[in-house]
Amino acid sequence: MSALAPTLSTRAEHLMQLEDQYGAHNYHPLPVVLSRGLGPYLWDVDGKRYFDFLSAYSAVNQGHCHPRIIAALTEQAQRLTLTSRAFFNDRLGPAEQQLCELFGYDKALLMNSGAEAVETALKLARKWGYQEKGIAPNQARIVVAEHNFHGRTTGIISFSTDGESTGGFGPFVPGYQVVPYDDLEALGAALADPRVCAFLVEPIQGEAGVVVPRAGYLAQAAALCRQHRVLLITDEIQTGLGRTGRRLAADYEGVRGDVLILGKALSGGVLPVSAVLADDEIMLTIQPGQHGSTFGGNPLACAVLQAALDVLEEEHLAEQAFQLGEIFRAEMRHVQAERPELVELVRGRGLLNAVVIRPTPDGRTAWDVCLALAERGLLAKPTHGDIIRFAPPLVISESELRAACALISEVLRGF
Repeated sequence: MSALAPTLSTRAEHLMQLEDQYGAHNYHPLPVVLSRGLGPYLWDVDGKRYFDFLSAYSAVNQGHCHPRIIAALTEQAQRLTLTSRAFFNDRLGPAEQQLCELFGYDKALLMNSGAEAVETALKLARKWGYQEKGIAPNQARIVVAEHNFHGRTTGIISFSTDGESTGGFGPFVPGYQVVPYDDLEALGAALADPRVCAFLVEPIQGEAGVVVPRAGYLAQAAALCRQHRVLLITDEIQTGLGRTGRRLAADYEGVRGDVLILGKALSGGVLPVSAVLADDEIMLTIQPGQHGSTFGGNPLACAVLQAALDVLEEEHLAEQAFQLGEIFRAEMRHVQAERPELVELVRGRGLLNAVVIRPTPDGRTAWDVCLALAERGLLAKPTHGDIIRFAPPLVISESELRAACALISEVLRGF
């Protein structure tokens, strides 16, 4: 283990060893064993407190264990948790209504994980393509962006350009075309194919390293989709629900996707809830028996979803994310100006940000920076080797954010 790694207690080492011995090795976590969370903070098994600057990949926008969300969870858990969709229940309709009215769509379809919601959107797009656009059977194509991340099912990785996600998992599902992100000329050429039914895109590419496209890209992409009668599917699983300083990241350009995908913070990080929203022309192409989920739209998830949305709106978390994001990037750019040989780039929107780290002459990397941050009491994680994503819960206060910025700045200046 690196000399920069946090000092581990016997208990922490034992718990890590249990995961290593009995769990699949499909993650490479930082050497910290967490046991409690509240608001923007996490505590490890030894009682050390940390700023959480990952937010479970933006699933915890409302903060850890928000009391209103936990209250909704516990109250509903004592009444009714699961019925399946074989019957109506008293929580699904109100949750669907709240989603549709808040985001401006006719219909909502609730699932569990983000990947399930993406798969649902892809099925909807194909069904619409055959029934409404008149594409020949089994010929529908969907355009996606290079360096995309939409999930890890075999269907979704079929259009991934990340070799680590795809290596050894083929054969893959056909019917996709990849174009460079933020390249309107390439997109327009791809959409001209009459077999194309949809363009699936992240308004900001999160897992790729918080890649923000040029101003106007999404609006012009939407115009191209309308021109070619192609559905625009906006994946806002990570960027939506206040994270980027707007209710949805697409709101910066006044874009309304034909299909909207939500997840992660839709439950405030309490349990898996995702949703696909669309108007009747699209959503009603799927008929009873053609798609479903045992747990999708369960009463417990619906109660939590409604509380999570109430918190986002009533606590004005999108507005807070916008203001605090401006402060965060300004502070990080001060460090970049002082240490350009270490900090290559600072980018982001709202409280979804990234700092690109150049390797030091002695070989230390973004991973080592994150180890040093953890030792000092702040948790963040690298992505794609040299990029550190900084995304605290949106409930963090300005004073807490400034304290965290001071800690990050001190670590970077000391590298």
